[in-house]
Amino acid sequence: MGNVNLTIDGRAVSVDKGSTVLEAARKAGVRIPTLCYLENVQAIGACRMCIVEVQGKRGLHASCVLPVEEGMVVNTNTAMVRTARKAVMELILSNHPFECLTCVRNLNCELQRLAEELGVRQVRFQGANPETCIDDSNPSVIRDQRKCILCRRCVTVCKEIQGVSALGMVNRGFETRVAAAGDVPLGEVACALCGQCIQACPVGALYEPDKTGEVWRALADPNKHVVVQPAPAIRVALGEEVGMPVGSVVTGKMATALRMMGFDAIFDTDFAADLTIIEEGHELLHRMQNGGVLPMITSCSPGWIKFCEHFYPDLLPNLSTCKSPHEMLGALAKSYYAEKIGKKPEDIFVVSIMPCTAKKFEVERPEMASSGQQDVDVVLTTRELGRMIREAGIDFPNLEDGEFDAPLGISTGAALIFGASGGVMEAALRTVYEVVAKEPLANIDFCDVRGLEGVKEATVDIKGTKVRVAVTNGLANARKVLDAIKDGTGKWDFIEIMACPGGCIGGGGQPQPTNAEVRKLRMEATYRADCDMPIRKSHENPGIKKLYDEFLIEPLGEKSHHLLHTHYCERGKYQEENKCCK
Repeated sequence: MGNVNLTIDGRAVSVDKGSTVLEAARKAGVRIPTLCYLENVQAIGACRMCIVEVQGKRGLHASCVLPVEEGMVVNTNTAMVRTARKAVMELILSNHPFECLTCVRNLNCELQRLAEELGVRQVRFQGANPETCIDDSNPSVIRDQRKCILCRRCVTVCKEIQGVSALGMVNRGFETRVAAAGDVPLGEVACALCGQCIQACPVGALYEPDKTGEVWRALADPNKHVVVQPAPAIRVALGEEVGMPVGSVVTGKMATALRMMGFDAIFDTDFAADLTIIEEGHELLHRMQNGGVLPMITSCSPGWIKFCEHFYPDLLPNLSTCKSPHEMLGALAKSYYAEKIGKKPEDIFVVSIMPCTAKKFEVERPEMASSGQQDVDVVLTTRELGRMIREAGIDFPNLEDGEFDAPLGISTGAALIFGASGGVMEAALRTVYEVVAKEPLANIDFCDVRGLEGVKEATVDIKGTKVRVAVTNGLANARKVLDAIKDGTGKWDFIEIMACPGGCIGGGGQPQPTNAEVRKLRMEATYRADCDMPIRKSHENPGIKKLYDEFLIEPLGEKSHHLLHTHYCERGKYQEENKCCK
């Protein structure tokens, strides 16, 4: 491609031809502020915060869209640049509500942080403050139009990364705004509820419904036996919410903190992830041996499920009938566990700590009440749990490691890796291989399905039976796989699909910011934790064996079918076509 040599703030730098000045500056260690820019996702020069001076060129230029040129001399910190950036910031703030202290993004807001860096102490302009316009029609995502700064990051992520296009731009000039497709409430469009728009938003214009108050009330209710279960991806991300480095594994500290907060039982969604592998693995074998619908596709991700219901309803028969792990555990908590402790199902309150905003919708699905009650009462995101820990005044980094409670708190490394893209597939292969081959695996690490690539493929030889698998993350990548199934070019037996980039480690409910580097560190932490587990295969979990002996009897049996399996339905692309609502 060839290199281009230029100078930025007196530093010589050489970059690939086609690079932008912003990319060159970052390589040179020069920080240029941005707002609308998202690395590898969006560079549109809309916010004008990344402006720079270039010798020989008139005016100021947005560095995120300015191509480098041989011999270019760039200055990023001149008086003119600083004055212009400060004026742009004041214009943005002129019609932004000054609610920082009560905003969900307080102290973690890109606009707030940049205003501080630029030394903005007054706003000289008076903009038109929009009327309160909060759209809470969506069960997973709330939109506060007043706080939107028109960076378009949410629009681009929804369209390009997730392939959904639930959000777009409407009107022109001063009337321009972000709106749901068709300019209707967000709850009325085909939305996957993945929350990636929340992750992309630099301010408090998009956020999840806060359920922490409901949990505090349940904990204070003497008539409620409150059970909590954290998902696999929480233990490699929660530390970020309480000031610990990205990639910290906080499993034991999390258990201790949850006990200090007053939960009656500390269970683990990892237990149900192991259970999912047993049920899903047997379902795959049953389909392969009895002419069932193939490829079978995982059903752990509710964002992916809703996407399929809207856009690929003809592939619903390909979905595994297994519920997502936390729904399995919710059903068991209000049946198996309730019987053990002599409680009525309605007296048990189940709280799931999830990396996923779509789980907030999932718990309200009528299919998720096989215990006779809503199986999971409340879903909290990682961010919400972080807020509760801070509100409780818990010194999280200095906590001693605690333990999860039996019987639903025992888990394996196979369950832990559910949080990373490829983890469900790898966990399934560890078990399916040994169930079929009836001998231990020589190497249980299936590295071909690991990593952050959009689509990964592998073929696994199980005693002469070739199992063709695919793994994808991010719904735009899922479209590629699904279209290949439909046109006959995709020849697979088993497919893992996760709605969010990187899998659950990059979920819409995870700490902000979540970017490629953060996802990489969380994924590395996941596999380190797996290697440290004493048991690394789901079918070797003693708690799972006991559950079948005492209660479920057998995989895919009558009781398993009732409590652990479900079905899904076509929703249509438009509200009036939503067959689930009729």
